Amino acid sequence: MDLLITDELLALGEQARAVGRAAAQELDVREDSWLIGTSREFSLELATRGWLGMTWPVDVGGGGRSPLERTVVFEALIGEGAPVATSWFADRQIGPTLLQYGTDAQRRQWLPEIISGTSAWCIGMSEPDAGSDVAALRTRAERRGDEWVVTGQKVWTSGAADADWCYLVARTDPDAPPHQGLSEFVLDMRSPGVEVRPIVDATGNAHFCEVHLSEVRVPADRLVGAETESFRQIMRQMEHERGGIDRLVSNRRLYLDVLPLADRGDPRVRQRIAAIESGYRIGRHMILREVVGQAPAGWSAVTKTLCTEFEQRVAEFCGTVVGAEAMLANRVSRNLCYAPAYTIMGGTTLILRNIIGDRMLGLPREPAAR
Repeated sequence: MDLLITDELLALGEQARAVGRAAAQELDVREDSWLIGTSREFSLELATRGWLGMTWPVDVGGGGRSPLERTVVFEALIGEGAPVATSWFADRQIGPTLLQYGTDAQRRQWLPEIISGTSAWCIGMSEPDAGSDVAALRTRAERRGDEWVVTGQKVWTSGAADADWCYLVARTDPDAPPHQGLSEFVLDMRSPGVEVRPIVDATGNAHFCEVHLSEVRVPADRLVGAETESFRQIMRQMEHERGGIDRLVSNRRLYLDVLPLADRGDPRVRQRIAAIESGYRIGRHMILREVVGQAPAGWSAVTKTLCTEFEQRVAEFCGTVVGAEAMLANRVSRNLCYAPAYTIMGGTTLILRNIIGDRMLGLPREPAAR
């Protein structure tokens, strides 16, 4: 790979690390900051520094900078535990989706809000009976004149309680095959008929939410892309979601904070440290391969599988180092409780391994039982 890590990039990383460290120093929890670290104030700081929409075209207000620059910045910010969650979904995938599939009017309306750090977004995709299986979505959108009327339920909608907008996937053709008939909309979370119910997880956090939609009216001009072509658009969007640096450094800061407590006189401990350091570097190079455009199609499934399983091993190592203290309420115990989510959210590891085997390696399918 030709990564072109210049002195300027290294300096940018150090700058972002200092900003992230300052933003996180008063936080009780610094892990998973791209999911639970909500802060409208820090979103405005990111915007002031030009760190939102960094890679987007200049003519839409973006920074016109390289993907490597964005990766370096957010590796440092998330690695320090900076509260980037308010801006994260919009910057990571909503903006790129609107750039690819949105209309000029949609881009004019929503991209400036994202770039200025003044709007927060959530993604209305998963449902109670349709987690990783997007084709099983049952939320309905029915066209009535110049509006769509949406009824259904979403679940595990991260950040919904704080969001201004929801990028919503709904079924618009109930008679079409499961992978067809889906469409995408931008939903105003303040619309009548929208009810958000936060879900408290095992760590006591409530970033996951249920979203109940009852006869919610969405203007027709908020359909994104082609009607009934959502599945293809979602697959492209999931590449933004699965293959980023956030899937590697969620608990990097915890590892670095716990590391001085490890007994390096024990060769078994040294071996585990070496495995984690090697795993971090391998995962980073896999991510950078996609960032610089040198990865094959579907590579994000490989990246997410490796990196999220790695993050679970980091949590286990930290628990081993602190020993009995992991039974108390602290950052280590919190991360141990949360770590199983890494290989579930954004597509379970089992689903991703099937994608890798089927679409990338061309492995034969097991014959259906008779």
